[in-house]
Amino acid sequence: MNTTTALFYLFSVVLLGASFRVITAKSTVHAALFLVLAFFNASCIWMLLKAEFLAITLVLVYVGAVMVLFLFVVMMLDVHTDKVRTGFWKHLPLAAFIGVLVALEMAAVLLGGFQVQEAAPLSAEAIRLGNSKMLGIAIYTDYLYPLQIAAVLLLVGIIAAIALTLRERKDSRWQDPGQQVRVKAKDRVRLVKMEAVKPAPAQEPQGGA
Repeated sequence: MNTTTALFYLFSVVLLGASFRVITAKSTVHAALFLVLAFFNASCIWMLLKAEFLAITLVLVYVGAVMVLFLFVVMMLDVHTDKVRTGFWKHLPLAAFIGVLVALEMAAVLLGGFQVQEAAPLSAEAIRLGNSKMLGIAIYTDYLYPLQIAAVLLLVGIIAAIALTLRERKDSRWQDPGQQVRVKAKDRVRLVKMEAVKPAPAQEPQGGA
């Protein structure tokens, strides 16, 4: 067993363990951190496969952006896991049956193997360019239109999310950034002159003889 194989088994074991802890951890914050660990190990496996672009993308996009957003949302919402886990054991048999069925279907497909054609050897110029630059050239030449369509779909999703967030509702709280920028010091503090008010003298209690 060489070093690459040993590292592959190490990263795979940690990846499976972290993935299992994602669905079994009692704390949602711990589950999100285990998911970050799973992403890191998946990125290391892609590095072993010499897919540097995919590995760095996984770390930058998912670990650096998506998972940080997940952690902020989880900590702000303060989700009560006790209510979410209500009825877990009730639905466990059906969930286990579906999981075993999916595993058997995947095994039936994967055990047969794949008919992979042998790739043509790369030229010296392609080897000199590297994976990331070759991927960029392929995306912006052969797959330019699918890339633009994907960008438009993401833009529509962003606009829809902003529209749903900024719609006026009675129970929503929102701020006007323009009004905050235009505010002046005199609008924040107002001095009011008032006449001094002296407290009335305390009356002594009158006691009867």
